[in-house]
Parts: sequence; C-alpha cells; structure tokens
Amino acid sequence: MPETQLALQEVHAWYGESHILHGMTFHVDAGEVVTLLGRNGAGKTTTMRAIMGLVANRKGSITLDGCELIDLRSNRIARHGIAYCPEERGIFASLNVRANLMLPPRLKPGGLELDQIFKLFPNLRERSSSQGTKLSGGEQQMLAIARILRTGAKLLLLDEPTEGLAPVIVQQIGNTIRMLQKHGFTILLVEQNFHFASTVADRHYVVEHGQVIDMIPNAALDANREKLKTYLGV
Repeated sequence: MPETQLALQEVHAWYGESHILHGMTFHVDAGEVVTLLGRNGAGKTTTMRAIMGLVANRKGSITLDGCELIDLRSNRIARHGIAYCPEERGIFASLNVRANLMLPPRLKPGGLELDQIFKLFPNLRERSSSQGTKLSGGEQQMLAIARILRTGAKLLLLDEPTEGLAPVIVQQIGNTIRMLQKHGFTILLVEQNFHFASTVADRHYVVEHGQVIDMIPNAALDANREKLKTYLGV
C-alpha cells in the first residue's frame, strides 16, 4: 500500500474576510508527483501557502507523515521537511548563483550538497559566479528549485514552475521534476498547463472555488480530456 505523506482534510482559509479555501481535501503519497489544476483564482496558491503556514487564518487538518501542522508556524512546518518554491521565485539580485544556493538553512538531515545540486543542474555550475537576476527565466526557475534541495525537505511544493517560460525550457523543467522524483522527492505542483502536467504527474486534483472537485489519474487523462477542458475553460 502507498504511504500517505501529505493529507489535507476540510481545510478552510481566509485572507481577511475573504473566504478562499472551502474544505480543501486531498492527499499525496510518498514519492508521487501530484498536480493541483484549476483556473486563476481557484485557490491553488492559497492551498500551498496554507500548507506552509503562510495564511494566518486557517482551520481544518494538514498532516505530514501523520504529524498535525495546522497550528504550527511556518518555520516549524519547514522543519518537518516541506520546502516551498513560490511562483515569484525570490532570487536575490545582489547575490551570485552560489550565494543564492547557500541561503536556505539546513532544516533536516539529508539535504543535497552543492556538488550534488550541480550534478542535477549543470548549467548552474557554469553560471555559479553570475548574479541571480542575470540568469534567463528558465535558469532562475532552476535556481529557485535547486535552492530548496539543500534544506533536507522531502516534500517539495512548486507553484507554477513553467509560467512564462519558452517551450524548450518547460521541457527542461519537466526533466528536472522527473529526475527529482527518481531521487525520492515527493512533489505537489500547481499548474494551469495540463499538457505539461500530464508529462510529469501521477495524479491530478481539479480545484474550483477553493475545493477539490475531481481527481484524475494520469493514465485516465486522455479519457477525461474534454471534461478537463471544461473545468479549466480551455
């Protein structure tokens, strides 16, 4: 039986008086790549932020390996082994690639060493002395993902990693995600591009109005393509 690593049960979240998540419920098994698909404003990014404790007003249950996280602050949540790569990437302009990679603290044993990261991302080794914001969009995204691998986290939350990138770079990001899965990472991925998602994910949760309305295994994607297009409005 697959082992559930992350589980959300009836999670609600608010920004001020705006009720964004309305009973978000789903799970991710260890070693899976799972996507949250949905239109803009469906609650996908808020779900990521709620998992990380970055939404102050939330209730329900969020467990990692059976440990309840809902009442913990974000720094304590990270120490349980979750790392978040936000859509805006957060690359520091004044630091070179190597310094950007060294910024996050080690939170758990098992984080990758710099040489291991450079083996996974050889172009970052070549650009290690370059300022972070002098990199291309694709290289910045790879740097943002690579940076969280030092922390020791085994569950990676990736928010729109292909947004605004050229198709050839999107393909590289896909290769990176598949490679990370082979290295034992579990990945929860927010995506709007289900064509890309279908190349990397094991399962897809469709999010609408702050809750999961459907789950589609990747093997059943073709049979559900028309339904998915209706969900996503494409």
